[in-house]
Amino acid sequence: MPLAQRSAEVVWNGNLTQGNGTVTATSSGAYKDLPVTFASRTENPDGKTSPEELLAAAHAICYAMVIANTLNRAGTPPQQLIVNAVCSLDRVEGGLKITAMDLNIRGKVPGIDQATFQRTAQEGEQACPVSNALRGNVEIRVNATLEQ
Repeated sequence: MPLAQRSAEVVWNGNLTQGNGTVTATSSGAYKDLPVTFASRTENPDGKTSPEELLAAAHAICYAMVIANTLNRAGTPPQQLIVNAVCSLDRVEGGLKITAMDLNIRGKVPGIDQATFQRTAQEGEQACPVSNALRGNVEIRVNATLEQ
């Protein structure tokens, strides 16, 4: 039995290029009826979300939690972590593919140096459940900056 399950629901109207839809977090209610179109995915977002944006958000959240826990367990809890995740969608033979995720983390962590923060950032990526779900299919790159 899973530790947790969460759900989202999409309602899509019309074809791919002229159609549109909405996505709702059905398990939490945290967001409702976020608009999505194919154009918002591949051209200008124009106030609409996309699978790549939602995947980037999920990865950033998960990764921040892992790093916060890793640093705390090492006795150096962070004051603040800011994670920016960038999900890249590319045209490949046969269609579209999510090819890369860049995790850019900035942190204020008393008691450690840049090398320790960089090492922790890399180790945390290896322990991140979202990273582990993507690994082997999506290139994951980490850039870590310790702020004073």
